[in-house]
Amino acid sequence: MLHLALRMTARRISALLAVACAVLGGAVLITATGVLAESGLRSQLPPGRLGGADVVVAADQEYHPEADLPIPLPERATVPARLTDQLAGLPGVTAAVGDIGFPAALVDARGQVVPPADGDPASAGHGWSSTKLLADPRIEGRAPSGPDEVAVDAATGLSVGDRVQIVANGRPAAPYRVSAVVGTLSAGKGASAGPGAGVFFADETAVRLSGRESRTGDGGGDGGSGGGGEGEGEGDSTGTSPAAGPRAGTDTSPAGSPRAGTVDLIGLTTEPGAEEQVASAVRGLVAGTGLKVLTGADRGETVSPGVGSARSLLVLLSGSLAGIVLLITGFVTTGALGVSIAGQRRDLALMRAVGATPKQIRHLAAAQSTVVAAVALVPGVAVGYLLAGQFRGMLVDRGVLPAQLPLTISPLPALATVLLMAAAVRISARCAAWRTSRMPATEAVAESRSEPRNPSRTRTRGGLLLIVAASAMSAAPLLQRTLIGASATSIAGILAAIGLALAGPALVKGVGEAAVRRLRPGVSAPTWLALSNVRAYALRVTGVVSPLAMAVVFVLTYTFAQTTVMAATSHDTDTGTLAQHRLSAPGLGGLPTGTLSDVRDVPGVRAAAPVSTTTVAWPYKQFGDAATESASAMILTPAAADVLDLGVREGTLAHLTGATVAVSSEVARWRGAETGRHVRLILGDGAQVDARVVAVYDRGLGFGPVVLSRDLAAGHTTAGLDQSVLVRTDGTAAAERGLSALAASSPGLELSNTTPGSGAAASGGSDTPPEVWINLAVIVVLLAYLLLSIANKLVAATAQRRTEIAALRLVGTTPRQIRAMMRREAAVIATAALTTGLLLSALPLALLGQGFLNHPWPSGPTWLLPATAVTVVVMSFLTIELPTRQSLRRAPAEAVRTGA
Repeated sequence: MLHLALRMTARRISALLAVACAVLGGAVLITATGVLAESGLRSQLPPGRLGGADVVVAADQEYHPEADLPIPLPERATVPARLTDQLAGLPGVTAAVGDIGFPAALVDARGQVVPPADGDPASAGHGWSSTKLLADPRIEGRAPSGPDEVAVDAATGLSVGDRVQIVANGRPAAPYRVSAVVGTLSAGKGASAGPGAGVFFADETAVRLSGRESRTGDGGGDGGSGGGGEGEGEGDSTGTSPAAGPRAGTDTSPAGSPRAGTVDLIGLTTEPGAEEQVASAVRGLVAGTGLKVLTGADRGETVSPGVGSARSLLVLLSGSLAGIVLLITGFVTTGALGVSIAGQRRDLALMRAVGATPKQIRHLAAAQSTVVAAVALVPGVAVGYLLAGQFRGMLVDRGVLPAQLPLTISPLPALATVLLMAAAVRISARCAAWRTSRMPATEAVAESRSEPRNPSRTRTRGGLLLIVAASAMSAAPLLQRTLIGASATSIAGILAAIGLALAGPALVKGVGEAAVRRLRPGVSAPTWLALSNVRAYALRVTGVVSPLAMAVVFVLTYTFAQTTVMAATSHDTDTGTLAQHRLSAPGLGGLPTGTLSDVRDVPGVRAAAPVSTTTVAWPYKQFGDAATESASAMILTPAAADVLDLGVREGTLAHLTGATVAVSSEVARWRGAETGRHVRLILGDGAQVDARVVAVYDRGLGFGPVVLSRDLAAGHTTAGLDQSVLVRTDGTAAAERGLSALAASSPGLELSNTTPGSGAAASGGSDTPPEVWINLAVIVVLLAYLLLSIANKLVAATAQRRTEIAALRLVGTTPRQIRAMMRREAAVIATAALTTGLLLSALPLALLGQGFLNHPWPSGPTWLLPATAVTVVVMSFLTIELPTRQSLRRAPAEAVRTGA
């Protein structure tokens, strides 16, 4: 059977080329998606500045909901500092270092902030003891010995003895003397100490600057190395997890810092060969506390919680892509196989006539298609790995992924692609050959050059039901004005296009018969022949119309869904922003202390309020089942009502103090979070809090689903500083000059406009969020695959009509008339594809516009419609015209004799 399949494949190269292209493109997309998914699940960050630590103890930076994937926590959760001394006393431990991080930034001689080398300014400051955690450190100079000395990374270019200005944890820039320069022995002199090594202060100075001073009687732990201290340390370690301390918001101290008496993590160095023994002992010691003990490649997870959480983005991204990739790949592959098998119906029918069983016919069709798929899978998988690398590079360039996060390359995505594509090809081939294999031999031979007179009723009804279901799904934006509601628009459009492919033969046949009946007697022969072909070969016409219609639907719904959400988001932020200016300090890790009062003292300033963002996880009930959703949340004070208009419909932002939140109307409606109700939230560092809802607002798309009070978020963010201040002035030039002077007087401050069209949204975003570039790249890649597959399918379908064209020439039809006939068919196909594509897109896009913009049309580029129409028309004519001309070059008698 395999030998016969190979011989048939050799005779049908042109027809099977469409199958090969469909499988090739599908393998590329599925492999790339699989690589992204596996990287999100298994990729490991390099240990960076923790490369010298053999064992790392840190808080769990994930929230683990029941029966669901873990949710990353981007804000640093802390560890009790007193545990450092206890771990230092374990056998095999040579040093235990309690590492702390806090905002710190260098200022050059021109007053400009020096960006940290591959690090985050929000956690660039460390104690000198943290240098023990570096891998092969090269230290020139000596440790900082006083409050006015620091050690810096070799990448800064500074030398021992230099004077430098440093902004530390919101304090004004102060002069420091460089006592040491830290590099690495392995990379040579002048090499950086590692990604994010930062600025090193004396241990006591670092603890004081970070606000981590322990309360009286807390027992050791200043963030440095230690030993002993087993008495008090043991009592603490057997209690609750860090959530019981800073996470719960109860570990306040006279010093006023919610994180007093804590460290970010504890790094242990061990004697040679004692790493596993120490790790096992530490796991037993911290069992039940919620702390994690990490060794080897897992150490990179603790370097930066925000960087580690980027892996979840890859999982979400690949998950959102998987559905649409599988739908389009399956649709295109099935269509290509349908064209290929249709061109071999005569061969299959003759095999039935000479005794082949239905099972053998289906097995032959599947074997032949599998041979073609096997040839196309190898290069497709290889290109898929390359595409995943290019896609990661784009995400890094757009700031969506950190450069330190590598892709995980393994054979698993390739294996999954081979299994999925092989299953899809074999099933599709068997389905395409099903009718021919079960027909009586004589009837199969008679029908091999024609089509069934009546399309399948089951297929037609299934297609119509799918179109109805897609129409119902299109109503999602009316019910949920969120990204999830908008995503239903593109999915509904594609499902409707698949429904068209199923119900298309009956619809095309009906329209063709109506058109032929209304033809005038004097119509030209090419026109009559073209419409007669449409009527008689409805299945063939549908096979080329439906993928073109899907391309139209995909481009319109997917693109307009993104642009409409962007327009609605921009409208929310523009309408809800009362402030004209934003003052921020991204290079400092947060605004210096006192910035808010300085802004309010500027003449002409009418209102100013701090604004920050964080992440929260919200457990709730959905249809009786537990669900948890992670979302971005703004941090505001009651003063925000003077600079922002969130569209509050219930309650007031004036009560946004203490353990309170405000929620969007969408969240309030679907989760029962009305004003006065209490909700359970997981803050960005894992702290579980119960908060009272004091306001419900309408502009959730622009300002997020949740707003936290500043009091509730205090102590639960990595930097602990305000990210920005929104400023509303009297609109005079004097006020703007005063703000500009304030920004120029303090290193690191940046002043931007928040007025509509200025490019700086009040919620802290930009006009073009990274998600838009991701979706744009997805559209381009999928559209290229779709168009290439459609072009090959049209060429194959036209090439299979060589016998039909030759027969027309033998009865007297001129080549010019045949070309005219084929051009009219191309016009019918292009018109049908554009008409059905626009009709299938109209309802989802109208409901999308109504739900997000309050008018029944979407927002987006007006040139997209004519560009789509031109593309469809050009593709239809070229892919039919070129193979037709090729067929006309052959002698008609030869074409009829060979049957190809």
